Amino acid sequence: QVQLVESGGGSVQAGGSLRLSCAASGNGYSMSCMSWFRQAPGKEREGVADIDSDGTTTYADSVKGRFTISQGNAKKTLYLQMNSLKPEDTAMYYCAADRYKGCLSRYTYKGQGTQVTVSS
Repeated sequence: QVQLVESGGGSVQAGGSLRLSCAASGNGYSMSCMSWFRQAPGKEREGVADIDSDGTTTYADSVKGRFTISQGNAKKTLYLQMNSLKPEDTAMYYCAADRYKGCLSRYTYKGQGTQVTVSS
């Protein structure tokens, strides 16, 4: 079992920045990939970014050049630095983990989510 707890969401004006954090605990050594995904009301889940155990990262086209995914030294914390935020970035953001690499579109465990609201 892996427990994931997100923090750092909030409300910001367009063009602003937020940094999301995710604290991981439990059997994290078995996870080869961690990711962030988001879901807005009435919309499908969208993978935002992932990072494999070897440090390889992947981003959705919608956030490339604006968002950066990273991990803490002990890989027990996952971050998402979000810059140049747009109203269309408004969504609930979830931290997730998966046993296999390349997890932008799937997960085994996810957190409860943190709300990000961007106003124009």
